[in-house]
Amino acid sequence: MVASGLGRVVVGVEDPDPRVAGSGLAALRDAGIEVTMSPEPDDARAVDPGYFRHRETGLPTVTLKYAMTLDGSVAAADGSSRWVSGEESRADVHALRSTMDAVVIGAGTLRGDDPTLDVRVGTMERQPRPIVIAGEQPLPQGARIWGRDPLVIAPADLEVPAGDVAVVPAVDGRPDPVEAARAIAGRGYYDLLLEGGPLLAAAWWHADLINRGVAYVAGKIGGGRGVSAFDGVFASVDDADDIRITNLRQLGNDVRIEFE
Repeated sequence: MVASGLGRVVVGVEDPDPRVAGSGLAALRDAGIEVTMSPEPDDARAVDPGYFRHRETGLPTVTLKYAMTLDGSVAAADGSSRWVSGEESRADVHALRSTMDAVVIGAGTLRGDDPTLDVRVGTMERQPRPIVIAGEQPLPQGARIWGRDPLVIAPADLEVPAGDVAVVPAVDGRPDPVEAARAIAGRGYYDLLLEGGPLLAAAWWHADLINRGVAYVAGKIGGGRGVSAFDGVFASVDDADDIRITNLRQLGNDVRIEFE
């Protein structure tokens, strides 16, 4: 830009990376170029929120995704959950995955659902990396996910058929949520889609790691007590966290709710 002879540069937001923060702007000013900062820096940050959050906190941006019946169950009491949501919602999930660096599940979801966590709509050229948050128990060796070079986060060095294992400190025998998130971001995965299950969702929610969410409320009623989106007890209404609903639309017979 200096060599091009520009007279004025408008900057959306300063790079928060301490290794470079402000140095580029200083070089422009030293060369006699007028530098104007945008009055709306949040617009620039919104282009890549994962990058900014990681550079400022060391943590990734986490989007929680789940599908549930109209009466609040993500699965039946026997664990069955296919298919709670409709075809349009499932296609939307694949589109959502395609915008992410990685898709994160717990070991229980791996054992129960045997997912691949890939994108099966559009060009399918950009595939998020599958990540499994595991305990100390062995993982199923025949799971389909091993064909996709997964990253396993565990409190011990587990033997896996393929992929990588990152060992992080444990809390009650499971990876500490904050340390797990730091380890994932440290490998360059800044935008995460947290897909399951209730135990993992609750752990990351209470660790204040979830920034936004997408809930698919299906046109179904279970009519009884099933599995909640979050593990644990909702003891008092005073314990509820306030969220902001940012988007609401219908997909077939389901409703898609986006929140922060």
